[in-house]
Amino acid sequence: MSPTPVTTSLPTQPTSYSWEATDEEVAARYGVPIESILRFDLNTSPAPPEIAGRILAGGAFDAPLSEYPPSDYRRLVETAARVYGVGTDELLVGAGADEILDLIGKAFLPPGGAAVIPAPTYAMYRVVTEQRGARAVVVPRLGPDAGWAIDEGAVRTAAETADLVWLCSPNNPTALPEPDGAIARLLAGIAGDALAAGRSPAIVALDEAYAEFVDRSLLALRNDHPNLVVVRTASKAYGLAGLRVGFAIARPETIARIVPYRPPGSVSIVSVTVVTEALADPAGMRANVARVDAERDRLAAALRAADWNVGPSVTNFLLVDLGTPERAAAIATGMLERGLVPRTFPAGHPLAHALRLTIRDQAGNDRLIAAARELTP
Repeated sequence: MSPTPVTTSLPTQPTSYSWEATDEEVAARYGVPIESILRFDLNTSPAPPEIAGRILAGGAFDAPLSEYPPSDYRRLVETAARVYGVGTDELLVGAGADEILDLIGKAFLPPGGAAVIPAPTYAMYRVVTEQRGARAVVVPRLGPDAGWAIDEGAVRTAAETADLVWLCSPNNPTALPEPDGAIARLLAGIAGDALAAGRSPAIVALDEAYAEFVDRSLLALRNDHPNLVVVRTASKAYGLAGLRVGFAIARPETIARIVPYRPPGSVSIVSVTVVTEALADPAGMRANVARVDAERDRLAAALRAADWNVGPSVTNFLLVDLGTPERAAAIATGMLERGLVPRTFPAGHPLAHALRLTIRDQAGNDRLIAAARELTP
């Protein structure tokens, strides 16, 4: 049996990346009122938790906006460490999970190095890799019939000559977690291979942005694997994407290797204050997850009734297989003409035939359901 093919790239300089179109750009291009734009492409929550509104509304926010936040974000660190069940010396704060990914790249990925990326997955892993002047070693996932699981053997082999392995569970954009035991086996295999070769194992960055939606985490694996860095965020289940707060969690000696790259005040005092209170109020997060779960099931059923092939999901988004890139593009255009913005995938991407759709509130999802009915022949 031939080995799983991998692809590598090493840019001479970082690619000029383009980010998602703004509401204003979508409104101008498709001739729709800006107030009708609804984002189904960003995996954000329909509304922030009530505690955020209480803090920010009516002058209740009394932190000194003329001052910088404490450079160690002490209250936030202590609260997050308690929520995640880790030591304060095992946790680092950043401006969203994306800054944490950037710090991991700076700490562990040298120019000319290599990072393993099981694909399809979150696009920022490749962005960070290429911005570091490193090779992206792309290892295809097993496909929809296998739940888009990583190819454990191929990833382990690629890790033998890599500095960093990017993992995401539950995975964006495929909406599913890795199979039970897969990441533990991979970590053990990477460690064993490195020991046998007399070298240090590759750092494994495990992005758990959607962990609250499955109510489980692999944080405990850090106890046996000092090369593991787990990434968490307040953006998804906590519904606070606009505040940009994320966390790196790892053994103290591993966090110490990231700390020198952390800017002293990239997280605002507003973000620090609100996220600290939101983390201390897990009932708000659990209520948001319950709302999303209920709407996800309702939306998926309605889209399937409209003859859209909706894959299974444990997250706050759905992956819809529309058969061909042409049909996906046509339906995406029809949605945009109705003020609904889907996440599309470029030509050549393994999901070019699909759309990723965020779970919104009932009214927003009803607009999507109506569009699906109109756009399906």
